[in-house]
Amino acid sequence: MITPAALQKGDTIAIVATARKYTDNNLQPAIDLMHSWGLEVVIGKSIGLDNNQLAGTDEERTADFQAQLDNPNIKAIWCVKGGYGTVRIIDTLDFTKFKQNPKWIVGFSDITVLHNHLNTLGYKTIHGIMPVTAPRATPEAIETLRQALFEEPLSYEIPSDPMNRMGSATGELVGGNLSILYSLFGSPSAIDCHDKILFIEDLDEYLYHIDRMMMNLKRNGCLESIKGIIVGSMTKMKDNEIPWGKNAVEIIEDVTKKYKIPVIYNFPAGHIQDNRALILGSTVSMEVTPEKSTLKFED
Repeated sequence: MITPAALQKGDTIAIVATARKYTDNNLQPAIDLMHSWGLEVVIGKSIGLDNNQLAGTDEERTADFQAQLDNPNIKAIWCVKGGYGTVRIIDTLDFTKFKQNPKWIVGFSDITVLHNHLNTLGYKTIHGIMPVTAPRATPEAIETLRQALFEEPLSYEIPSDPMNRMGSATGELVGGNLSILYSLFGSPSAIDCHDKILFIEDLDEYLYHIDRMMMNLKRNGCLESIKGIIVGSMTKMKDNEIPWGKNAVEIIEDVTKKYKIPVIYNFPAGHIQDNRALILGSTVSMEVTPEKSTLKFED
């Protein structure tokens, strides 16, 4: 996997919208954060555009993202927010100049489309906070994004969760938002799960749909071939009038319990304030013991 160049003080990042619109005109906290790290900020033309739910038309969002991909002076692209819409532009993007001059792509949620697509092309990306979530992010979430962008050593040690499955594994970290992973199977942007460590998280889903998506991963052979699972936040889950009978974590455990692999539950990443950075595409080692869980980025 190819690692984009580490950011240096004086570098410029671009803030763009690939999915839902951002018309609040309140990016100053995110801009101030970047300035505090010694970075300059360019605001993309998609910021402020309004096309129903989306940040402008597909053509406008594509043009803005493409301009930042092609500009050698832009060293990272920070997606302003998720929602839905990135999949509508992924097939019209040209990564030719990006391959000549790789740069960090940063975001989470719907940005999983970009994470997975770039993983298939052989490039690392950063799953982390976005400008819209930066003002309420924890200091740990903010600092780990800085560490990832500046390529400082990154590792995590968190308390053990009662649902954890003990063991250790080393492999390439892939994944992101479960709903997006599920939607990409069968497309050119689908990840290869073989010998990987899979990270998943989700927001605002019905519990039976979590089961449906996990069954899809199973039937696609993804769960058969992975080395370990890291489960982030499962936030604001919904149930039907007749309950499903299990919460999201219990559903994941039920579908994966036959596989003899380590599992970390309640990892601090996803649709929560403590959304710590993960470098997708990196080789990581995970170890799960009764006392703690550790995740170390090896490259």
